Amino acid sequence: MRANVLRRCGGGRAHAREETERRGAGHRGRGRDAHSMASNIYLVRQRISRLGQRMSSFQLNINPLKEPLGFIKVLEWIASIFAFATCGGFDGKTEIQVTCHKLTENKTITAAFGYPFRLNEASFQAHPDVNVCDVNWKSYVLIGDYSSSAQFYVTFAVFVFLYCIAALLLYVGYTSLYRDSRKLPMIDFVVTLVVAFLWLVSTSAWAKALTDIKVATGQGIVKELQPCNQDVMCYFGSVTSMGSLNVSVIFGFLNMILWGGNAWFVYKETSLHSPSSTSASHGQGGIPPPSGI
Repeated sequence: MRANVLRRCGGGRAHAREETERRGAGHRGRGRDAHSMASNIYLVRQRISRLGQRMSSFQLNINPLKEPLGFIKVLEWIASIFAFATCGGFDGKTEIQVTCHKLTENKTITAAFGYPFRLNEASFQAHPDVNVCDVNWKSYVLIGDYSSSAQFYVTFAVFVFLYCIAALLLYVGYTSLYRDSRKLPMIDFVVTLVVAFLWLVSTSAWAKALTDIKVATGQGIVKELQPCNQDVMCYFGSVTSMGSLNVSVIFGFLNMILWGGNAWFVYKETSLHSPSSTSASHGQGGIPPPSGI
């Protein structure tokens, strides 16, 4: 009887020790997790503090604008403005002269169109009469929807405009931060290559769309209007000059050339360009070249 009681007491103490050890291990685990979380928070705060100190050290320095890196960025900024302004601000119309068999006087019907060039929503209007030659011209529209190419081109040009502002602010106000960092020049280089490629894509798409717009609003529209093939005599009148749209295409390809050429000057600021000069000096025996060369 007494032996059984002793066994039970011993087993209870062992169980209590195991429970105490498990609780202690749990507390130590939670303590390690809390310590790890606190250290991570401290590191994040430290990085934010260092970044804040760097960003607060704004110093105006216009010397980068005298270098190709900054000067070309200014040209890119101006060219992007012309690109989206000449395309996004266009408004035009196409006119058709209509002659009825009952009337000898010509009437003019007009279809107004503009950015984003949803021509299938541009209906014809007759002034002052709505139904010229007993035809409801409002039910007839131009052919084609070219909004995707136009909006892609303009939206991309606006984003490039904003990026140029941010890049110029970095060049002029945080010159030392840009030159001392390894990540910022690399990011700038990658963005420059992507932007140059997207200028090629967006401008090519917009140039093709512009060609189709000229066809859809030109003389061929007379053959597409159903009333003109029946009892109504239609003659093509005029269409608004699209010289500004041609300029937008020119500025698109100009932007592509500027960004492609600027990629070299941005590349020289990255760490990819530094090892080449270092290896070249080692290849010459590590002897620096004499001054003046």
